[in-house]
Amino acid sequence: MPLRLPASLLAFALLAGCVATSPRPPEVVSAPATTAPQAAPATVAANDNLNAVAWTQTAIEHDLIYLQTYRDAQAELLAALRDRSWDALARDDRAAPLRGLKPAVVLDIDETVLDNSPYQARLVKSGGEYNEADWAAWCKEETARALPGVVAFTQFAARHGIAVIYISNRAKDLDQATLANLRKAGLPVSGPEAFLGLGTFVEGCEQIGTEKGCRRQLVSRKYRVLMQFGDQIGDFVTVSANNAAGRRRAMAPYLDWVGRRWFVLPNPTYGSWEPALFNNDWSASPAERRQQKIDALRTE
Repeated sequence: MPLRLPASLLAFALLAGCVATSPRPPEVVSAPATTAPQAAPATVAANDNLNAVAWTQTAIEHDLIYLQTYRDAQAELLAALRDRSWDALARDDRAAPLRGLKPAVVLDIDETVLDNSPYQARLVKSGGEYNEADWAAWCKEETARALPGVVAFTQFAARHGIAVIYISNRAKDLDQATLANLRKAGLPVSGPEAFLGLGTFVEGCEQIGTEKGCRRQLVSRKYRVLMQFGDQIGDFVTVSANNAAGRRRAMAPYLDWVGRRWFVLPNPTYGSWEPALFNNDWSASPAERRQQKIDALRTE
């Protein structure tokens, strides 16, 4: 959601079937007995995001994945701290030598640190789609909860002198609301520089769309990054072509880092994986986008 390309609600949970009203019982009339004709049951169009949001909010498996991820990371963090050559930034993002740099961990915010599923649930119930005004209003409520495991992990990092930095595609003008929400949720915030939102100026680097490469380069000038966390591959590496082949190509050099330097979290409700299925064409109608997603499914 954070200042991403608008995510439709037509995403992922194709098992969310149509809801039908129960037919009225047959009307009893005088003999000879007959059954009154039944009207066709009224239906509500399926919302493709229903199962995804329901899983995110109610499935214990969701919480266990987060706990497992952050506990595994914490178990390896001090070893990464001791290894002076250890760095979790992609080659293109490392803009300064490691020597003498302070240690840090870098985390995305939405669906990595904070749970925004209530916002998604509102859209499912209203039948609406993501828009920047409603998203900004949700952020300003400052009520998103911390996801399982992240508070313990980030507080552990802070206690060991490791800076906790949040790189998010929330707009820069949401910085105060975002920092307040992080603090309320129990996450360590060292100050305004801990949040690098969309629109952060990075001298000598031209940001392309919502890519985070420039902000990662900014972090690299001051810090040796021990670990990165996110729910999109763009949280770790620049994606030149947002299609299936381009996304795999971007990750290919770093597969050995996954689970060691890069920790990827689940997000079935929205993300760059979705527009990759319909050629990133948000001008297409919801029905057209949905059909292209169906066409992308494998049946064998």
